[in-house]
Order: sequence, then C-alpha cells, then structure tokens
Amino acid sequence: MLLSGMRILCVTLVLVFLSACSIFPYRSDRIECPVIGAIRWDAWYGRKDAVGEAVQQSLGPEKWHYRLPFCGKILSPSEVEIDCSSQMVMDQEVEYARTAGINYWAFVVYSPEDPMSTGLILYLSSLNKDRLNFAMISGADSWGGPTHVDGIIERFVALMREPTYQRVLDNRPLFFLGFIRDADVKKVWGGDKKFLEAIRNFRESSINAGVGNPYIVVMDFDPRRAHELRLRFGFDAISSYAIHENAKRAPYSELGFTAYRFWETARSLDEKIVPTVMAGWDRRPRIETPVPWERDGADPGDGSERYYESPSPVELAAHLQDAISWVSKHPKAAAVNTVLIYAWNEYDEGGWIAPTLLEGDARVRAMGNMLRAVCSPY
Repeated sequence: MLLSGMRILCVTLVLVFLSACSIFPYRSDRIECPVIGAIRWDAWYGRKDAVGEAVQQSLGPEKWHYRLPFCGKILSPSEVEIDCSSQMVMDQEVEYARTAGINYWAFVVYSPEDPMSTGLILYLSSLNKDRLNFAMISGADSWGGPTHVDGIIERFVALMREPTYQRVLDNRPLFFLGFIRDADVKKVWGGDKKFLEAIRNFRESSINAGVGNPYIVVMDFDPRRAHELRLRFGFDAISSYAIHENAKRAPYSELGFTAYRFWETARSLDEKIVPTVMAGWDRRPRIETPVPWERDGADPGDGSERYYESPSPVELAAHLQDAISWVSKHPKAAAVNTVLIYAWNEYDEGGWIAPTLLEGDARVRAMGNMLRAVCSPY
C-alpha cells in the first residue's frame, strides 16, 4: 500500500509540473528580467489597533473569507480572526515571496511604535531576510512638517543602511514617496519651498551617511500629475501605488489594460517609470463595512458595483509577464529596471499575491512558474 501511495504521489507531481509547463512553456529566448517588487501594507495584526480591527471586520462576512491570509482563522460565518504577528509567519512569508519570484518587498512605513510597523520589524529580525530585499514607501503626509522631519529622515537613513535594502542603478537606495496633496503641502509645509528643503535634506543626509543618493520614485494615481510632481520637487521617476479607473463590474483584463495605459502615458511624457502591476482591485469589503480612515459621509454599500473581477493565478502571472516584456522593450522609460506589484497583502482592497487560508498558494506558484519559464537567469 505504501509503494502504491508513493507511485500515485509521484504521478500527481509530474502531472502538476507538466500542467505548469504547458501554461508557461520553457522558452529558449528567455530574457533578463527586471527586479520584481511587491507592496506590503501590514494591517493584519488583529485587535492591536483600530486599523487591524477594522480590516478584520471588513473580511468578517462569509463571502469574503476566501481572501483571509493564510495566518487567519474563521470563527463563524460572520467573524474572523487575523493575527499574523509572529516570527514564524514572517519567515514563511519570506519563503512564499521567493517562490513567487519576488526580489523585494516595498513596506509602507509608519512610526516604529505603530502596530503597522510590525511587519517591517519582524522582517528585519528574520534569520532568512537575506533571501529577500526591502524598500520603503512613505506617505508625504507622515513627514511631520518642518519641525519634525529631521527625526523621520534619520530613521529612513538608518533603514537604508540595512544590508538587504534594495538598491538600483549606481547602488542607489530605492525609495517611494506618495500621497502628495497640494493642500497638505500648503498647510503642513507652508508651500513648496520648505518641502523642497526637506527632500534636499533627505538626499544630503543619506549621502553624508555613506548610504548614497536615494532614487526617489513619486507615486500618484494620475501619470500626468506624477510627471508634474517629479519636475516640481526634483524626484527621479514616477509610479503609482495602484492603478484603476473605478470601472463597473469589469473583467480583470480591463484592469491590466488600464495599467498598460498608465505605463504608455508615462513613456509618452518621456518619463522614467517603475511600472505598477495590478493583482486586483475590488474594495467591496471596505465599502460594505467602511473603515474609519475612509469614511466620508457615504452610506455603506455606495459604489459596491465598481470593482474588477479577481484574476486567476494564470491571468495574474500573464499580466506580470506583460510588464516584464514592456520593460524589456522600453529600457529608456524603465531605466531603473524594476516593476512593483500591487500588492503582496492588500486583501480587503482586492490586491494580493500572498497565500490565503482557503485558496492556498496558487498565485505564488503561478508567478514563480512564469518567471522560471521567461527569465534568464532565474
């Protein structure tokens, strides 16, 4: 019986391998692929703060349980528990990310005492972090203004000293800066001048510390506004945290084409770009159970018809392959030679790669299979 079981297992594994190869067959003309990054938004630590509590509630209804991270628990048809704050979970995530072919995580950074810094802290304490680099995404609204920015810059520089910090071009630390609102620049900084001084101070502090001149990528949902911000504040390239057009019950293919239009618009502006790859966009959990930081007077459910269908694992991998081909064809626009996936773990917004409790690691494996078929060396 044991021998028979082993034969069945071997046959099964061979069939799985052949299936993957038939979808992404090995190519003799494989290309040198760009560095692959994925956004991390680490709210998945349960009742440690209002954010974790809110996203746990948003995924509570049974119809959203398929999105629960693999470290979550289903308590009832209307209640879940999500607490991923263990070193064991982080170490497993690192291995999953490498299986997917991801080279670095771009952490949305918060103050060290914020529970949403848990992911970054656990990554930095992981014994296998040398298998995966990291970068930072900072919201301009968290820079604190002229009287607080020095301490924030000091922390950024300290993190960029880490040996696994992602570097690009001439060994420059990769840094994403987003959510720059004109009203905030005026209110917090008193206008462009002080904000420009803070950016120059950030660059100079990093250079003086021996870290190098940060390669600052400005993020905006509109490529033309991102272009304007880059020129206005002297950034190095543009990107977007996510790309969508708020479509109504649209197929995933439309989301992929929307991302492609963003890349092409950037190229038409003669921009340097880090192309964003969309793993999905479906905010219905947040719309039906509004999170406190987004409540704007709308009734729960308003806009629930505006979403994109979730991709199959193969569709997601194919979209990433499109981005890789685009980067290969347009080296001037994609000068930094990296793409950024939205997202590793934006479960309640509909963009995730990481394994889920009910669907497992199919997305991770599909991406890895594609990259092994397309990229050289890999």
